[in-house]
Amino acid sequence: MAALCAVAFAGMCGASASAQSDTQAAAPAAETAPETRPIARPESDGSADAATAPAETAPTRGPVTNLPMPRYVSVKSSRANVRRGPSRAHRVDWIFRHRNTPVRITGEYGHWRRIVDVDGAGGWIHYALLSGTRSAIVLRDGQQILSQPGQGGTPVALAEQGALLRLQSCDRDWCSVRAEGIDGWIEKAAIWGVDPGETFEK
Repeated sequence: MAALCAVAFAGMCGASASAQSDTQAAAPAAETAPETRPIARPESDGSADAATAPAETAPTRGPVTNLPMPRYVSVKSSRANVRRGPSRAHRVDWIFRHRNTPVRITGEYGHWRRIVDVDGAGGWIHYALLSGTRSAIVLRDGQQILSQPGQGGTPVALAEQGALLRLQSCDRDWCSVRAEGIDGWIEKAAIWGVDPGETFEK
């Protein structure tokens, strides 16, 4: 399989892995052996562990937006500060460096949203840096993206752990995804960015 970057909306592919990069590529299905190109994941500035996500005691609706909570959104900016508390007076604990990285909103306060990432690190981010665009992170290596959900689907791409995919819709067990112009289906259990019982259509 020829190599192809899995994160079309991140727009970053590298020829070799760096010491600080572990988000990977997705390779489209073909007749040759797969070749992978790593993609940098959001780096953190400061101590992410200092902002470990608090226990979730959120209501079913956000007190500011009246939207469901917790809920998944994505990072809109290519640089987004995650702070210790809900104001610019609080220190920046770490920084998202890629657009469309999925996060989970667990709290709201004014213009600020408390979020958790795939690693369980949490903090507060300004609402203007977030988007309703849905995306997901692949959780395990060698995950096939199929032409259709279920056993009748044929592989169209091979995603490695850490690859970012844009979510288009999800049913009970499968999600329709897109990356680098590739459309296909992936098992919901293989990604982070959607709850097990969540279904939606774009």
